[in-house]
Order: sequence, then structure tokens, then C-alpha cells
Amino acid sequence: MEITVVEGDITAQDVDAVVNAANRAMRGGGGVDGAIHAAGGPEVLEDCRRRFPDGLATGDAGWTTAGRMPARWVIHVVGPNHARGERDRSLLTSCYRRALEVADELGARSVAFPLVSAGVYGWPKDDAIAAALEVLRSARTHVEEARMVAFGRGTYDALLAATRTS
Repeated sequence: MEITVVEGDITAQDVDAVVNAANRAMRGGGGVDGAIHAAGGPEVLEDCRRRFPDGLATGDAGWTTAGRMPARWVIHVVGPNHARGERDRSLLTSCYRRALEVADELGARSVAFPLVSAGVYGWPKDDAIAAALEVLRSARTHVEEARMVAFGRGTYDALLAATRTS
């Protein structure tokens, strides 16, 4: 699998699936979650309500339509909230592993990922990058491109440096 890094808006990525850093309730929120729900339109929320009436557990993944976005699917993952004391790194790596498993179930060949839990959930950025790359580099998957979408130049530079050095 090829790992690429771009700076930009995850909702505008022309890929088979975009990964959403969702919350447990699966009803929209801030950050990446809010942007995906806004760009995808009400279809994303309607599908979340139908498919996840009780939400989704931390570390798990599930999919919905991408609504009005260029992608076909949204793969929702619930990362651990470091700022609230959820520090189990295996839950963070599980998000990437489960997202790839769901992508394989869907037949997605290109998937755009945000840096899960590194925004408002406060996971240290360097470790969030390391966790993502550990999983993506070791995954056995049919996904051909894992596109890391950085929000902001600092994150882009850090992701790019990490993909080139390790």
C-alpha cells in the first residue's frame, strides 16, 4: 500500500472512502467530524442514525454514505480522548486497523485519513503520527492508497517528515 501525504480538506478528497474522526454518539460534532457532516449533508447523519442507533465504541469503525462528498463512503472511527484521560494507545491503533478492515469489506482501494485523536482529543501529535504509520505500514489490506490528509502546514510537514524517515 502506498502512503501519501497531502495538506488540505479531507471532505474534498477524490477517494473511495474518507475516514471520519467521530465521537461515540455518531451524531456529528466538531473538527473533522463536523466538517464531514457539513460537506456530506443530511444523508450522512441519517445513515449514522440508521446504522448506529447506539453509537460506536472507542477504537471501532463503521461506514456510511459520503452523501454529497466526492468519496463514496465515510468510514467512521472513534478515537480515544487523550484530553479526558483515555490514554490506551491500542485504541488509537485500532482505529486505523479497523478502518482498513472496513475499507476491505467495502472494496475501497483509496482511503483518506485524518490524524485521528490529534485535534480536540489532544493525543500528542508525534505519537498520533507514529501510531498511524505503524498500522498503515504493517497492514495486510487490499487498499492501494492510504492518503494522510493534514489540516495545516505544521501537521503536513510532520507527517511528510515521518513518512520519509521511518
